Amino acid sequence: MPISFWCLFTAILLPYIWFTFAAVFRASQLGAAMDKHAPRAQDAELRGRAARAQGAHANSLAAVIVAHLTHADPEWSARLAVVFVACRVVHGIAYLGDRPPLRTAAFALGLLASIGLFVLAARA
Repeated sequence: MPISFWCLFTAILLPYIWFTFAAVFRASQLGAAMDKHAPRAQDAELRGRAARAQGAHANSLAAVIVAHLTHADPEWSARLAVVFVACRVVHGIAYLGDRPPLRTAAFALGLLASIGLFVLAARA
């Protein structure tokens, strides 16, 4: 399986990893007051680490499949896919760690990698 597909697989799993952190922090912050029937309705009440974990969960996915389907350069597709995934991991860690400048930089670089994948697809 190509590296770009492994990156796509990882990118698909990342929201669930961040969601796990969000769920743990949400439960520890809200405790018994947490509405298990509509937990997202309480997002506005979250503060600190719980709110950041929820934010990290809400941001993720890639353009890898588009580059592959159009037979874009596989080496560049793999490189950009790896950059995208690495940036998304750093973004989530920076989000949880309350590091806004690093989070913004990781998000921006990940977005550029994703745009790069679409450019590769358009040029294929």
